[in-house]
Amino acid sequence: MFRFHLSGASALAVGIVTAMPVHAEAIADTVPTQYAAAAMQPMIIVTGEYQPPAIISATKTETPLIDVPQSLSVISREQLDDQMLTDIADVMRYTPGASIGQGEGHRDQITIRGQNTTADFFVDGLRDDVQYFRPLYNLERVEILRGSNALIFGRGGGGGVINRVTKTAQFDTIFGGGTASVDTFGSAYLSGDVNLSASKSVAVRLNGYYEALNNHRDFYDGGRWAFNPTASFALGPSTRIEASYEHVDDSRTVDRGVPSLRGEPLMGFDNTFFGSPDFNLTQFQGDIVRGRFFHDFSDSLSFNTTVQYADYDKLYQNLYPVGFDDVAGTVSLDGYRDTTQRENFIVQGNLIWEGRTGALAHTLLLGYEYGDQQTANARRDTFFDVSQDDQVTFAFSDPLAIPSFGFPVTVRSTQSDAEFLSFYAQEQLEIGQHIILVGGVRYDRFDIDVIDAIEVADGAGDGNDGFLSRTDTEWSPRVGLIVKPMDNLSLYASFSRSFLPRSGDQFLSLTPTDETLAPERFDNYEIGLKWDPMPQLSLTAAVFRLDRENGTTPDPANPGNSILTGSRTEGFEVQLVGELLPGWQVNAGYSYLDADERGRVVGAALANRTLAQVPEHMFSLWSRYDVSERFGFGAGVTHQSSQFAAIDNSVRLPGYTRVDAALYYVLSENVELQLNVENLFNEDYFPAAHNNDNISTGEPLNARLTVRVGF
Repeated sequence: MFRFHLSGASALAVGIVTAMPVHAEAIADTVPTQYAAAAMQPMIIVTGEYQPPAIISATKTETPLIDVPQSLSVISREQLDDQMLTDIADVMRYTPGASIGQGEGHRDQITIRGQNTTADFFVDGLRDDVQYFRPLYNLERVEILRGSNALIFGRGGGGGVINRVTKTAQFDTIFGGGTASVDTFGSAYLSGDVNLSASKSVAVRLNGYYEALNNHRDFYDGGRWAFNPTASFALGPSTRIEASYEHVDDSRTVDRGVPSLRGEPLMGFDNTFFGSPDFNLTQFQGDIVRGRFFHDFSDSLSFNTTVQYADYDKLYQNLYPVGFDDVAGTVSLDGYRDTTQRENFIVQGNLIWEGRTGALAHTLLLGYEYGDQQTANARRDTFFDVSQDDQVTFAFSDPLAIPSFGFPVTVRSTQSDAEFLSFYAQEQLEIGQHIILVGGVRYDRFDIDVIDAIEVADGAGDGNDGFLSRTDTEWSPRVGLIVKPMDNLSLYASFSRSFLPRSGDQFLSLTPTDETLAPERFDNYEIGLKWDPMPQLSLTAAVFRLDRENGTTPDPANPGNSILTGSRTEGFEVQLVGELLPGWQVNAGYSYLDADERGRVVGAALANRTLAQVPEHMFSLWSRYDVSERFGFGAGVTHQSSQFAAIDNSVRLPGYTRVDAALYYVLSENVELQLNVENLFNEDYFPAAHNNDNISTGEPLNARLTVRVGF
């Protein structure tokens, strides 16, 4: 990574030109101005590092990673660029304890410590829970925090959360650059980043990107683009305001992979599209406006608050496989059309005091959060003329010759209003030089009201008049003990709790049954160590147990319904991140997960099953070595053991090992060339699934050429 500066009027002119449709992206990287008052301090510039020294999202205070009693991973801007990672699924491949889901081909979906979620996503500490594919063009880093996280993040986050840290406008500096790449499938990527500042008190920054989507699958295409202008204003030595707006637009083919056959993914049809090229699509538009205010009352007392409004509009429609019979030579399809409109309004504030009472050092956090989420969702089922049903079985061919169909039946039409109010307190207490106590509690009041238009039209004769509501009040504690025999070594033990109200993680609907059920509860017990053998190298390890009570999982016999169940995940995680030697960066991780149901009884006997989409063993390694100032190379390997596609444990995705490689060459002071080769040995693998008959196929050997320019 490298950085270039200009000064005076010439730099401003170049910056304005570059900020036009070229959308150049800065090659350089700086530690971002964060959303806590600690960021009011002079800017620290960090280049070429895979591991930051501190994190804010884990405690909402600037805390060294070694002093956080929690297992977490950070994928820095450097690693995102080195590997040309462009979405959350790419990031998950290098995160121990976490795996990707297919997301039905239209959204991010992950499993952390055995807990599957489409909603535990945050941006700069604020909820970003709508279902879509999140781009990475405007980020400083991606943080994956494992374990229950309700104290800091509120509801959900039972297994962990993903927080994206965005770039912000930097004072008193001008820089910019761009990235352009193309791969052997024909996908292309163009992004840019320009920062302009004529003084120490006003700065603007523009990030933008466009991506033409393509891969190995037949009929797959699409495009997405986004832009994110930000501005920073220093109103004095103690006060700062940040403002940002982001628009995201995504239009792509919805691809739900291949069906299964006799307990494993259908082999030999990795490219075959089991859907309609004309009908399978998703369209998403998102607009997010955010304002952040920071003020230091003194050296020891500070306050920050953030206000965010987000408007999302999404359509997706798809046909997808529900069965395959190689003896009869037939395939079965189902399908639907789904629309969602959502508005999120969130206000969050934090008061932070740092001080001492005798030999005790305190970092006290007091915070509040209010949010209102209004959603309208509707779904129409397909109807096939030949079968007079929403499913159809017909002769298999490649490509499919799909019988005619339409969408005459509305099966869901709901409006929901989810409102929450939270207060939280946390103390980080340093007792001498060797002991730190972290403790806190959060109070949440969560109200949801749902109007089910179909039930309203049916009347109350079936016991459901279509007007449903529930209120939950929950306390979420967290406590951690850190013992530091040396400054660069910490041993910790922690307990944390989270909860999830009924109606699913998207809060689209309620039923009379869900209306009566208590929230799901997640208890995380963890012990671990963090050791920094060198200033820029960190080793972390954790052993944990995560219990989930009153949980739900999709019913394999009817994926639209859920099964009530409990679960327990026990495991071990270890990660080594940072600079081994000058010019040699590494990120290596391993996790062991044992994830099973608890309390399932069949025929008066326990019949617990393994949780779906949880590989028992996961290993990842990415390393970059710079041979000289001009030339470097990288190599990576990811391994996942086999995993079940669904909770019935009837279909198993085989384990796999994938190898990647990269070359880097600095052509001139302002230009760098990069070649990434993915799946170097052309491994045939199945990285993710949504259920037993929606299984993604891995990309074969491919290469991506990238050019980076900067000033």
